[in-house]
Amino acid sequence: MPVRLIQASLFLFCAIGFAQAGFADTPPDGNATIRRKAGDSEIVITTTNRLAGAIHSLTWNGKEFIDSFDHGRQLQSAASFDCSLPGEFWAERYNPTEAGSRSDGVGPTSSSKLLSLRATENELQTTTRMAYWLAPGQKSSGRPALNEKILSNHLLSKHVRIGYQNHANVIEYLATFTVPKGEQHTYAQFEALTGYMPAEFETFWTFNPETGKIKPIDDGPGEQNLPVILSTKDGNYAMGVYSPEQPSAGFEHAGYGRFRFTAAKVVKWNCAFRVRNQQGIPAGKYPFRVFVAIGTLDDVRQALASLVKEL
Repeated sequence: MPVRLIQASLFLFCAIGFAQAGFADTPPDGNATIRRKAGDSEIVITTTNRLAGAIHSLTWNGKEFIDSFDHGRQLQSAASFDCSLPGEFWAERYNPTEAGSRSDGVGPTSSSKLLSLRATENELQTTTRMAYWLAPGQKSSGRPALNEKILSNHLLSKHVRIGYQNHANVIEYLATFTVPKGEQHTYAQFEALTGYMPAEFETFWTFNPETGKIKPIDDGPGEQNLPVILSTKDGNYAMGVYSPEQPSAGFEHAGYGRFRFTAAKVVKWNCAFRVRNQQGIPAGKYPFRVFVAIGTLDDVRQALASLVKEL
């Protein structure tokens, strides 16, 4: 497996085993809140039943950082696979998604199935059986879905902790994907974490780990190999992402994306990893560790600079 084992994998819990043993017949409550003081305010993270335990809201200093509209615009994880069709990959064609499917729309329920949830003061753990983004027969940009059912056998376990070492404004986020046996893929794209944010986070920045400095970056859209930050125009509110696991082997040019969807009035960042294996993507667990910094633009820059030095 080309993905490095990471220390945070020790946090994995046994919810998958409980689900396989039949202990998840009664769905757990997906409504939870964790919080921790960061500066003069608190970072507050909220999950909901509507999104099968995916993160619906993140607030700090009175500001909402997540644009949770349908079942795709959250702080969440997803994966995409090629189904052994080289040259025909399109991310949404075989796309297990934590919060649910496109057909869930703005409705009150999710096609994904929450298997477990545990929340303490500033920590959250969940395991979700992910729905495919497209239903059988649906298309994305003219390309038909490759899945034959709505609910996949792909699992997503996350461990979220607000605060990392002496960084109160940093969220440590471990996303572990479980690829089931019996599927044939030669390419996997793991969107370990993405954040859909209100359009007012209109300014895109790139962070240089070598210098600790930031500079504006254009809309792209797309990925680059340097961490990104999205901020309000005045710099009073910002969110940035960094992973010590980046980049993926063979994909050194990519890893951090930024996107502006003007018509939908939403912006997005992501942290994506890729695995290619012509002999087949092995079934099993794929863990990734991502850090998200919250605060003013300078708060976020300083936090990312410190993380790079420490990690």
